[in-house]
Amino acid sequence: MQAMREAWTDERLDDLNEKVDKGFARVDARFNQVDARFDSMQSHIDKRFESFEGRFAALQRTLLLTNTGIIAALIGVIATQV
Repeated sequence: MQAMREAWTDERLDDLNEKVDKGFARVDARFNQVDARFDSMQSHIDKRFESFEGRFAALQRTLLLTNTGIIAALIGVIATQV
């Protein structure tokens, strides 16, 4: 174990430190790319949700009108039977 510690000179530790720093720099660059992709996808997803909101509003109006028509027809049938 002692021989291993003697083998780690300041130069080797500096080299290792530089290598680790370069590795983290590459990882940071990759994360920046991933962040950029998520940012671009976020606007796309927002647009899709806006589209769905419009469709759901139209569906809600259609259901409301249909149900109102059915209720009016049922009231008419009941009124003619009484």
